[in-house]
Amino acid sequence: MDERRGLLYVVATPIGNLGDLTERARKVLTDVDLIAAEDTRETRRLLAHCGITTRLIAYHDYNEATAAARLIETLESGLSVALVSDAGTPLISDPGYDLVVAARARGLTVVPVPGANAAICALSAAGLPSDRFLFLGFPPRTGAQRRVWLEAVAREPGTLILYESGRRAALTLADAATVLGETRRAVVGRELTKRFETFLSGTVRELADRLTAEDEQRLGEMVLLIEGLPDAGSADQVEQERVLRVLAAELPLRRAAGLAARLTGGRKNDLYRMGIELGLGQGLLKE
Repeated sequence: MDERRGLLYVVATPIGNLGDLTERARKVLTDVDLIAAEDTRETRRLLAHCGITTRLIAYHDYNEATAAARLIETLESGLSVALVSDAGTPLISDPGYDLVVAARARGLTVVPVPGANAAICALSAAGLPSDRFLFLGFPPRTGAQRRVWLEAVAREPGTLILYESGRRAALTLADAATVLGETRRAVVGRELTKRFETFLSGTVRELADRLTAEDEQRLGEMVLLIEGLPDAGSADQVEQERVLRVLAAELPLRRAAGLAARLTGGRKNDLYRMGIELGLGQGLLKE
């Protein structure tokens, strides 16, 4: 076990089905000197199922700063530590960031032990585009903050993935309908890998209404997946053309293209060529 001394392992654990614990994760949890767990009660049940007796300490949001410092001392003394969360992959909407950053800053070796992750699990079976996606974690709890939060990603072309509790999921989907548009396709993944695993598909409005009406569909933690802005590239081009037309009516085309580029994020040369093709600024081309 000497080759493992002083290493920090970031270990993914099952999100529901205990059979999803990998053989590698089981061995690491057995062999390390210490396991830092988000909730020692939850992790103790997993360890008992696997017959693992490694010592546990608590590492969670409320003690992260002080616990991270103690764990760094433990690692620097030559002992090995496994970091686990309640379920899934640590740091993904779970504690662990401070510890990993501190360990890498000290030149310690951080070893990922991959496994279950609710976001990727849901994406793989949702039937929404998976070539590009944006993981957002948990949204704000109040409606006003949540709508501002959604506004910031309204033009994202990739699939949006967020976690939500069952009691707030309908409200979050209703806000998504308001901010992103009622016809955006969405999928709700509930109780993933467990006995009553459920996937619901529809528009964000349809799913908001269904969760509001059906109590049983609001049980447990959920993954919400919402399609990105359809034809985001085309939408950008439409906006660039609109801005360019307004500016070119008052300014020489080259100046209009430059200002339109600054306002829309487009490229000045592309916008200038667009203006030529659209016949804009014909009376001002001798600028």
